[in-house]
This record gives sequence, structure tokens and C-alpha cells, in this order.
Amino acid sequence: MDATLIVDGYNVINGWAELSKLKDQSLEHARDKLVEMLAGYGAYKGYRVTVVYDAHSATGLNAVEAIVSGVNVIYTGEGQTADSYIEKMAYILVRQRETVYVVTSDGAEQMAILGSGAYRISTRELRRDVLDSIKMQGQSYAKSVLTHRRNEVGSRIDVDIMKKLDEMRRRR
Repeated sequence: MDATLIVDGYNVINGWAELSKLKDQSLEHARDKLVEMLAGYGAYKGYRVTVVYDAHSATGLNAVEAIVSGVNVIYTGEGQTADSYIEKMAYILVRQRETVYVVTSDGAEQMAILGSGAYRISTRELRRDVLDSIKMQGQSYAKSVLTHRRNEVGSRIDVDIMKKLDEMRRRR
């Protein structure tokens, strides 16, 4: 992995029209779709991906962390915002000499992120990059399927053995 990508989950869900529509029907489905898209994107780009959702307005909740499809998904605990969690995580990782990208369109958080030494990516930029990577993955898959050549036994064995096998086949 070359870098860490930290994503403010609800900021992205609210910033992408397709996820915002899903959110109106089912917030859980919108979160799952975001994680699915980021899992493929992270694998394609070589990023460790962390998505942070805040639960600061919920009462009595502890922080929850899980790995879903290779993506680290974090729900903050009561009283903690995703912004504060992300800022702290970015600061720690940058101090460990890691390359860190943070996805948010929150102006105040972007300033804090830049101040910690991490890079910021807006939700719009991430959406464009994710869609481009999906397109590129599809094109490279189609190209590999179309250019895949047959790998028959005859092309891998000695000519004398091929003749003997052919004689055996004809005797039947």
C-alpha cells in the first residue's frame, strides 16, 4: 500500500447525488454502496482506505471499528465527530511518515488537514476519480479478455511427444 485514504463518510454520501438518493431510501444501503465503491478504488490505486462516520449526536454509543471488504469502517462514539477523529488520525499517520489523503468538502476540516501535513481531496474530486478508475478497470478487463490467447497442450510439449500422442489417438 502506497498511502492511506481517509474518507468522511457522511460528507461523501451527502455530496454524491447517487448516494444521496440511496440515503433517502436507506442510509445503511448508501453506506454499504460507498464502502463497496471505495474497496475497488482502494485496491486499484493501492490505498489503505478508512471511512469514518460520526455518531456524535447519538447518546450512549461507543466507537465501533470493522473491516468491510478490505475497508476500515469506523463509527465514532458519543460526543466525537468524524472531523475530530479524522484530524487526529491524519496527524498521527503523517507523523509516522505516511502519505495521507483526506476526503472532505468541509472547509474548516480541509484547513486542519492541510495544517497537519496531509493532502485533501474534495468529495467531487473523489467521485470523478472513483468513476474514472471503474471505467479504466472495465477497459483493462475487456482488453485482457479479448487479447487472451489460447494455451493449448500442443504449444507446450515436445514435437516427438506430440507425434506419439497423435499416433495413440489415431489407433483408437
